[in-house]
Amino acid sequence: MPHFGPLRVRGSKRRLRRALLRRRRATAAGLAMTAAALAATGAGGAIGAAGAGDDTRAGTAAGAAPTGPPAGARRAQRPAGMVSAPVRIADAATVRLLRRGDRVDVIAGVGAEAEARVVAACARVDEIPGALESVPEAGALIVLSVPRDTAAALAAASATTRLAVTVC
Repeated sequence: MPHFGPLRVRGSKRRLRRALLRRRRATAAGLAMTAAALAATGAGGAIGAAGAGDDTRAGTAAGAAPTGPPAGARRAQRPAGMVSAPVRIADAATVRLLRRGDRVDVIAGVGAEAEARVVAACARVDEIPGALESVPEAGALIVLSVPRDTAAALAAASATTRLAVTVC
């Protein structure tokens, strides 16, 4: 086999740089579009890196207060006609599975003496204050974003029966 000199490819560095630059621009444009879509839908509570994405769940499990925007900022993002409704859920362990932004159905009358009925369908979880401080027998508190008439029905149901949640 004859001996060949080294091959010299010209312009490959420039082509490689241009390809990487196009790829970076496409990735940046995709990330910007995703951020805009998430901001428009109000799903900002679930955004984050793998370690920090579950900020409410991770902060609650570690015993620290959940992180996130202040309550005033969350109220400003709430759609018109929606109010915050604090609800005490009978099963505190179920509340530990929830995080801000989840959608839940609230069910009243769970027990042998009453027939179960859905009081609030697909309500958004706004906040889970002090999930670790709750006494298991007393249940745990969550704050839901619901229409005003649903908030009144939730208040009436929580005064007379125990409440449970299912994730939508």
